[in-house]
Amino acid sequence: MSTPRFPNPSTPISNKVPLRVLLLENIHASAERLLAAEGFQVERVPGALKPEELAERLKGVHLLGIRSKTNVPERALAHAENLLAIGAFCIGTNQIDLKATNIHGVPCFNAPFSNTRSVAEMVIAEIIVLTRQLFDRSREVHTGQWRKVATGSHEVRGKTLGIIGYGHIGSQLGVLAESLGLRVIYYDVMTKLPLGNTRSVATLDELLAESDFITLHVPATPSTHMMFGAAELAKMKKGACLINASRGTVVDIPALARALHSKHLGGAAVDVYPEEPETNSDGFVTELQNLPNVVLTPHIGGSTEEAQESIGREVATSLIKFVRTGATTGAVNFPQVEVPLIAGTHRILNVHRNIPGVLRDINRIVSDLNANIHAQVLNTDSNIGYLVMDLDQDVSGPVCDAIAALNTDIKTRIVS
Repeated sequence: MSTPRFPNPSTPISNKVPLRVLLLENIHASAERLLAAEGFQVERVPGALKPEELAERLKGVHLLGIRSKTNVPERALAHAENLLAIGAFCIGTNQIDLKATNIHGVPCFNAPFSNTRSVAEMVIAEIIVLTRQLFDRSREVHTGQWRKVATGSHEVRGKTLGIIGYGHIGSQLGVLAESLGLRVIYYDVMTKLPLGNTRSVATLDELLAESDFITLHVPATPSTHMMFGAAELAKMKKGACLINASRGTVVDIPALARALHSKHLGGAAVDVYPEEPETNSDGFVTELQNLPNVVLTPHIGGSTEEAQESIGREVATSLIKFVRTGATTGAVNFPQVEVPLIAGTHRILNVHRNIPGVLRDINRIVSDLNANIHAQVLNTDSNIGYLVMDLDQDVSGPVCDAIAALNTDIKTRIVS
């Protein structure tokens, strides 16, 4: 295991100047309104930024907001000395180097709930579209053909929907599917409480064998990389349909194209791809294009106005809460700490290397400066420790400066 490359000890970040916020990729205005109401200076950029350009733009920025197209590698953090936190205004965070942000003391917040309904509704629509072959019939009429046929067209009532990944989206999808008369089963690597009449299955193979429709709702991890390949597709029922609105690296696209060409599968709906264009003006090619009964959409599962507004509020609220109180509840890369503010105190927030003796050194500083601790909470992970400490206001400045001078320090600031 490689040794983490920790940054040099920080200079305490001042809370006397307005915080600068950089929002990329047309993040919903609901986020800007909340952040601006806090007195933050908000700059908006309509598209994504390349890592080199991002590194330059991050100089002097305190909060960064991105969506799925902006990659945040370690090199982009090298000169982002003032960066306090990153908000991913989406569900996924695989576009962020979470290990690098962790050891730089930068918590990352996402929106795990806000687009749940939008994705679930789209999947329901795709199930109906696929089983009725609606896109093919629509395309034919657009080109002047009239094919009024019932062959291969079915009702969804009584069919079986198999959900792989029974999280926020998968569970709500199951509820909606049951209201249409679908039987719902799911497979998840973790034990989950089923809702309604949904039932879990013990193995993925069992789900593949039973399902008329299979929909994927899993994160991008090493264990899910290409988890749906030729072997899994072959185990699906003949004529079944596959839906992927999770991550593009989960499905082997060439294998899916072959299964559709051979008519082993009756159709597919794909919203995410292994490689996606960076902008709307870029072209796009996939082996799934021009195949019958295949719905292809440009990563729009959560792209409704309602979802984007809700995501804007959710992530902006997490960022504000972190700035004002140091709360890291919900951060995907950081020790979880949330402590109520104590009136009449100043709060010191300190991120440091997780090695023995750091808390001893900090408490010695507090003792030597005759500071009175009103509250102190420390949580750690394998790389860092995160300390929240409330002190008397008259000594908070010297204590903060002394802690920041420790060679174990990563990032220190005062909340007042």
